[in-house]
Amino acid sequence: MIDEDVLWIIFIILVAGLLILDLGIINRKKEDVSFRKACALSVFWISVGLAFGVLICLVYGMGHAYEYYAAYAIEEMMSIDNLFVFIIIFSYFQVPKEYQHKALFYGILGAMLFRGLFIMAGIRLLDEFDFMLYIFGIILIITAIRTVMKRDMGENAMNRNIFVRMCRRFMKVSDEYDGDRFFTVRNGIKMATPLLVVVIVLELSDIIFALDSVPAVLAISKVPIIVYSSNIFAVLGLRSLYFALRGAISSLAYLKYGLGVILAFVGVKLILDDVLEIPVLVSLAVILLVLTVTVLLSIMLTKRKGNEKPV
Repeated sequence: MIDEDVLWIIFIILVAGLLILDLGIINRKKEDVSFRKACALSVFWISVGLAFGVLICLVYGMGHAYEYYAAYAIEEMMSIDNLFVFIIIFSYFQVPKEYQHKALFYGILGAMLFRGLFIMAGIRLLDEFDFMLYIFGIILIITAIRTVMKRDMGENAMNRNIFVRMCRRFMKVSDEYDGDRFFTVRNGIKMATPLLVVVIVLELSDIIFALDSVPAVLAISKVPIIVYSSNIFAVLGLRSLYFALRGAISSLAYLKYGLGVILAFVGVKLILDDVLEIPVLVSLAVILLVLTVTVLLSIMLTKRKGNEKPV
């Protein structure tokens, strides 16, 4: 029988090994990630995430395994929504395709650290202050409304981004890339390359993402290993998912509505936790149903538009 400490050790070794395998072997060459390779890697990362749920089941039982899969499904759906931001960042900074994977890799390393801190803080707040349930619930409902109402961002949005302005104010940044290096020397002066600025913007953007995603997962479970591992496995597969979907991401027209419904659902679940306990299996079923309907409607809409002939 696996105990919790052993599970943490397995998780840490697994993630470290996968990161070394990813950057050191699979994506060692500086080249654009092809669609076929991205799809294969996406299947691999999702399979790893799903398989870890089996270990959760062995340690905590099937009930907590349902919590893990519900949390993982929420994180995957929110990750897809975040891909729009990645596209805008890479487009604004004109990041060559062969360097995008490295930028995402280091961005995700930072995301693993920050999300761990946010999760520990969130669990501590929920343990110490019962009213935080209502605050997190309200945050999720507001996020749901904001998600549904938001407009598509254009490249001009990056010009207004406070993170970009801060980077340019506090660092000397070269005008051109120097391969995939983060620093370069121009006229005897060491300065950052645009690739480092891209990583910093990705890191800071993920902090904003975490303010939405961490409360959503805490609405499903408060077991640290379940909350953190579901976050990390979704984040680890985010790079491959980006390269697999970057050409078709605009086709997911109903994604934001489905995500809004899920966030509103878990927000209400948190607020009503004291008076109405919604079984985790029901939560998982609702999340998967909304995700399925969202994807199918988006595909149908795309096909319909493709079949329409201009008059």
